[in-house]
Amino acid sequence: MIQPLEPTVSPEAKKPYSLDSEKVESATREWLLKRGVTLDKIAEIVMFLQQKYFPELTMEYCIYNVEQVLNKREVQNAVLTGIQLDIMAEEGKLIPALQEMVENDESLYGVDEVLAFSIVNVYGSIGFTNFGYVDKLKPGILEKLNDKQDGQIHTFLDDIVGAIAAAASSRIAHRKQAEREKEMEQLRQK
Repeated sequence: MIQPLEPTVSPEAKKPYSLDSEKVESATREWLLKRGVTLDKIAEIVMFLQQKYFPELTMEYCIYNVEQVLNKREVQNAVLTGIQLDIMAEEGKLIPALQEMVENDESLYGVDEVLAFSIVNVYGSIGFTNFGYVDKLKPGILEKLNDKQDGQIHTFLDDIVGAIAAAASSRIAHRKQAEREKEMEQLRQK
């Protein structure tokens, strides 16, 4: 019996695309750091948003919740997309009309907020109110990211960081409510 010939594959042949989730997650964290954003700085915003409601809240728990938000693929996609657009704007590589709007963080542009909305939705609609609040006040690292004095453009990143904090804050609120309900149920059963 004649064996069929093995197909020859040229070295230039492109492998089919396959998502490497670990690579994307690693790149997300790496690029946040490269742009001056640490998990601690995001967690400080979470603490700012939630401490009034949960006085026992710790920074460790805030960081944990930020990490949980960053584990979501849609969050990673938004982070990497936003950072890439900010970098391209710094390099002057956007088409002229878009370049001017992103470079100047045009208040009527709004696409930076739309990208952030994909993050705030991850843990329910409470994320919208949390996001709107921090977007207006610009606490912590958001003030630095919004300051245009350092030569970097963070048109997308400031909203993305605010959205991550808002989502982590919402995650905490949902978890705390579930804990309360469980405690109430246990009391009723006694």
